Amino acid sequence: MSAGTGLLQWVRSLVFVAQMYSAMGVMALAFAPWAALDRRGAYAGIRSYCRYVRWSARWMVGLRSEIRGQVPTGEALIAAKHQSFFDIILLVSVLPRPKFIMKSSLRWAPLFGWYALRIGCVPVERGRRAQAIAQMQAGVASGRALPGQLIIYPQGTRVAPDAYLPYKIGAGILYESLAQPCVPAATNVGVFWPRTGIGRKPGLAVVEFLPEIAPGLPVPAFMERLEQEVEHASGQLMQEAGFVPSGRVSAAGTPRPPGTTDKPDAKSTRHSGGDERPTA
Repeated sequence: MSAGTGLLQWVRSLVFVAQMYSAMGVMALAFAPWAALDRRGAYAGIRSYCRYVRWSARWMVGLRSEIRGQVPTGEALIAAKHQSFFDIILLVSVLPRPKFIMKSSLRWAPLFGWYALRIGCVPVERGRRAQAIAQMQAGVASGRALPGQLIIYPQGTRVAPDAYLPYKIGAGILYESLAQPCVPAATNVGVFWPRTGIGRKPGLAVVEFLPEIAPGLPVPAFMERLEQEVEHASGQLMQEAGFVPSGRVSAAGTPRPPGTTDKPDAKSTRHSGGDERPTA
C-alpha cells in the first residue's frame, strides 16, 4: 500500500469511527423509550446498531464481515476469542439474546452501560481472582431468569493477533456451574480492526462458531480443549486473512501453548450478514 493510499484509508477510517460513535448515541436515544418499557426494545436497539456498523464498515472502509458456523439460539455459554470491539459487533448482530460478562466500570458508560444491564450483562470487578469468580457466579445466578446466550472472553481482555494470553479459569467455572453446552467462537477481526487506534483495513472479518462442547467434562479437560480449539481456529482464520504471525508470545515471553495448531478444521456454514442494510 502506497503512502497516499494509506493516508486515504486512515482518513476514511477516521470518518467511519466518528460516525460510528455518533450513530451509537443517536440510536441509543431513539430506542430508549421502547427499551425502558420492554427488554425487546433493548435487544432491537443493539442489534440494529451492530448491523448498521457492519454495513457502514463495508462501504466506508472496505471491511466486509461474515458469521460462520451454527449460530446458537437457545441457552448456551459462548466462550469467544476477543481481539477488538468489532467481534462484539458481529456477535450481537446475530445472537437473539446476547449477554456478556463485562468489566464493572462499563456499567457507568453513558447509555452503553444502561443498555448492557438492560439485556442482562454481568458486571465483574477486576481484582483478586476468588472475589471476581464469586461475583461472576452471583451475577450469573441472579440473571438466570433472563434466558439467552452468555458470552465470556476466556482471556479476559482484547488480545492482539500476534500475542498470547493464558485462558482464565472463569470460563471453566461457568461451564461447570451452568451445566450447559459451551460454544467456542474464533475470530480474525484483529487483523483488520485493532485493539486501539483509528486505522481500519479492508478485508473479510470473520467470527466462527465452533462445534459445541457438551456439559460434563472436568474443568481442566474443558479448559484445555477450549483453548486448543479456539486458538487453532482463530489462527486458521487469521492465516486466511493473510496474517503472518511473528512468534505469538506474551509480553513476558511466554510462548503460545503447544497443540493449538494440530487439529483439523471444523466444517462450517457461512452467513454474510454484513452485506445487508440493518433492520431491527
